[in-house]
Amino acid sequence: MNQTEKARAFAGLHIPGNPIILFNAWDAGSAKAVADAGAKAIATGSWSVAAAQGFTDAEALPMEFAIANAARIAAAVELPVTLDFEGGYAIEPGTLAANFGRVLSAGVIGCNFEDQRIGGEGLHPVRDQARRVEALRREAERAGIPAFINARTDIFLKAKPEAHDNAAVDHALERARAYADAGASGFFVPGLADERLLARVCEGSPLPVNAMMFAGMPDKKRLAELGVARISHGPGPYRQAMAALTEMARAAFA
Repeated sequence: MNQTEKARAFAGLHIPGNPIILFNAWDAGSAKAVADAGAKAIATGSWSVAAAQGFTDAEALPMEFAIANAARIAAAVELPVTLDFEGGYAIEPGTLAANFGRVLSAGVIGCNFEDQRIGGEGLHPVRDQARRVEALRREAERAGIPAFINARTDIFLKAKPEAHDNAAVDHALERARAYADAGASGFFVPGLADERLLARVCEGSPLPVNAMMFAGMPDKKRLAELGVARISHGPGPYRQAMAALTEMARAAFA
């Protein structure tokens, strides 16, 4: 498949009730291992990619490396590859679009795109973030690629679980509608584990909903029942792999 065909195939994998599973990789080697396990697509996780190179998250990893790493992954596997692009390494829509053009030139078919202020406080205002999403979509159209723009809201990551309530969901759905109107393809709600609230998001979102696995999350069968269309594993695979490596090294040194 060419890049356009991969993008369309990837979009078609987002089915509420039958979610695509993304076991996030961090380099070409881990991507090939995940592909060999039966993955239908490959997704990077910004935390994992950064940690593997000795950086912290939140765009501390140079953008040039993030894109070059994604290009190596795309060249190593036949599957669609989507990049965790954090906040796009820019605020202004024009620069953001140029950055995304470089991402698409690397052979990937989409990205995660956050609404938190990287290096700042809180979230971008809804209208501003919608303009930023729109800039990505325009660039994808210019490149002739139906990129999957997974618009992430950090509402639930930035609040303690006990503060997750109907008002937070109302805010999230306001963002989902604005991002959909701006050209987003999916809506990512990491940090939300409450089944009742997650079901509300899935029911009210005009976009397929992405949940992220972490301690305390419902299992994948239950997430499917709630209407989730995409399940990401975030930094979990990297952390598990490094823990196993440490234990093997400890045994070797014993």
